[in-house]
Amino acid sequence: MENQYVIYTDSAVDTDSEVLEQWGVKYRCLTFRFDGEDKEYSNDDMSKKEFYNRMRKGDISRTAAVNVDTFTEAFEQELQAGNDVLYIGFSSGLSTTSNSGIIAANDLQEKYPERKIIAIDTLTASAGQALLVYLTVQQKNAGATIEEAADFVRKTAPNISTWFTVDDLVYLKRGGRVSATSAFAATVLDIKPVLHVDDEGKLVNVLKVRGRKKAIDSMIQKYEELAVDTKGPFAVCHGDAAEEAQAILNRIEATYDAKGIISEMGPVIGSHAGPGVLVLAYECKER
Repeated sequence: MENQYVIYTDSAVDTDSEVLEQWGVKYRCLTFRFDGEDKEYSNDDMSKKEFYNRMRKGDISRTAAVNVDTFTEAFEQELQAGNDVLYIGFSSGLSTTSNSGIIAANDLQEKYPERKIIAIDTLTASAGQALLVYLTVQQKNAGATIEEAADFVRKTAPNISTWFTVDDLVYLKRGGRVSATSAFAATVLDIKPVLHVDDEGKLVNVLKVRGRKKAIDSMIQKYEELAVDTKGPFAVCHGDAAEEAQAILNRIEATYDAKGIISEMGPVIGSHAGPGVLVLAYECKER
């Protein structure tokens, strides 16, 4: 008889724990701490509103990946409970988290050779990771075995297009994504970057447009150009910019008769993108 399996992910999925619970998905948290403080937080330890307010006041947050031991403990609990494990992880182009999950899975596979522990680096993040997990849950609910679900993830991940725009380049500057000169010029000229996650799972700057509205328009134009099916599912994520995110979702649903999911970015990816970040993800012809 086919063993039951659990879908695991990590908090870079930027989806509320209540929603993940409804999907039947478990996860482990990356962590963050503010400069000058010893306390380490997970996404669930602080409200997103408080986090983004602190960022706006100038507090600087540093993040840490999930380690191998954390994943090993979590996965082994499932194996001992009679469940196999499919882990769908945060891009290795942005974090060591998925590598930790893969190492844990490989170690446990040796210890439990009769069981199935599959870990996959999605090479995406945030709304892209959320969309991929959501679609995989649908596969599982439709009766897919763990191998079929894993094959679906491997096949679909390279065709998940994930686009970002940020409100202030200072946060990307701190993470080394843009230079101090570029960040200063962008602030003076009201230049908004439009970035996406490339084939290697890294965040790259693709477009520079003047003004927030043009940045959002450019993201939606890319959706029209690249989506494999504009009526297909898509995901929107935001960092304390709920009205703008809802407007993007409403606009795409009304224009293309599509159906989207929406979520708020947690503190870990929010530490690098900053308040006001908007993310749009969908299945594409090419990233």
